[in-house]
Amino acid sequence: MIARRSLLQNLAALTAIGAVQMGGAVPAMAQEREEILLWPGNPPGGGAVTGPEKLGDTGAGFGALSNIATPRMRVYRPAKANGAAVVVCGGGGYFRIQLWKESTPIALWLQEKGFTVFELIYRLPNDGWDASVPFMDAQRAMKIARTRAAEFGVDPQQIGIMGFSAGGHLAGFTALQPQRALYAGADKYEKVSARPDFSVLLFPVVSLRKPYDTTRTRRELIGETPSAEAENAWSLDTYASADAPPTIIFASSDDKTAPPGHGIMLYEKLNGAGASAELHLFRDGGHGWGLGRPEQVLSQWPDMFVKWFNSGKIVQNKQGE
Repeated sequence: MIARRSLLQNLAALTAIGAVQMGGAVPAMAQEREEILLWPGNPPGGGAVTGPEKLGDTGAGFGALSNIATPRMRVYRPAKANGAAVVVCGGGGYFRIQLWKESTPIALWLQEKGFTVFELIYRLPNDGWDASVPFMDAQRAMKIARTRAAEFGVDPQQIGIMGFSAGGHLAGFTALQPQRALYAGADKYEKVSARPDFSVLLFPVVSLRKPYDTTRTRRELIGETPSAEAENAWSLDTYASADAPPTIIFASSDDKTAPPGHGIMLYEKLNGAGASAELHLFRDGGHGWGLGRPEQVLSQWPDMFVKWFNSGKIVQNKQGE
């Protein structure tokens, strides 16, 4: 289980950092945040995680969570709900979840814009779970959010998913394969669809095939020497179809970790299939830029998302009425 006191202190610190990143627009949250557990009892998917969760404090892993035994969602309720919700998935190559740079700052930003946000703390194959558990957790998160939508002032047909890097792969797979039977379940949450109503993918890992076979995502999910069948089965473009939810993709031209070809490939497949898709490529920014810095052009992406969201009439934005 979670070492709650130390974890909550660390998360409060991360939230404060996120507020600073956004120019102090959002006050730091010192109190315990509302959480929703995804599973009753032991979650499906094997694994035997022991010890407390680990929150990185140095280098590229600073603010990233791992050793996750209890998958859950952290809830961000807006002061004035616009009727829409987003499940947010931080990246980290499926061996950690980047909260500090990715999921927490955007959760706070979206909360300020009226969205109800569910920040997903999903399980990781690197912690000893089966490779399919992140996808189980994301499906379950979507179903819980939809089943409980009325509690949060959310329309159950206005719930999307957003992900960064490996979290973009997770979000994309959930959007494109919502009916995939990954676990057995029969409670009230299993009576609704896991399909997101829209998806937002930031510098996503899309393909696990060559020439994009160098990502940590690929190694964690299908190993060092996978079959072509496995590569296809876990590549997002395999499942592009006209039934895909409206999708917007953001990427950087100079990204060496998940090169822009990932996003371009998925956009072309979705567009070719007749799905609603949009792609934005920024000149620079590399990988893992989260909200971005104010001086960067890519820092405009959150506002671009909201404009796309509203222009597509995915939901009626009631903020300010």
